[in-house]
Amino acid sequence: MNGMTSVHKDKLMSDLRVVIADAEELLRMTADQAGEGAADLRGRVQSRMQQAKAELASLQQAVVVKAQAAGHATDEFVHENPWRSIGAAAGVGLVVGLLIGRR
Repeated sequence: MNGMTSVHKDKLMSDLRVVIADAEELLRMTADQAGEGAADLRGRVQSRMQQAKAELASLQQAVVVKAQAAGHATDEFVHENPWRSIGAAAGVGLVVGLLIGRR
């Protein structure tokens, strides 16, 4: 389940980057539009996009830190409990082998 969550987070971050890029392109295309309201709206959108970019970078950094912490914790567990880790890996391998054998 945690692997699927990671995949979903990566997809969400990718989608957010695409949305931000599309919004920036839209702002560039409408830059020549006249009017006080249009200029004000463009300014607010640009400000919010910069904020979204900063938050996205912060979120990405937090995810990296958590992934590294999980990797270190796993590494420590395996070093402290090698036989338990081997047994768990063998059990998972057996279950996967049985599931593949059924096909």
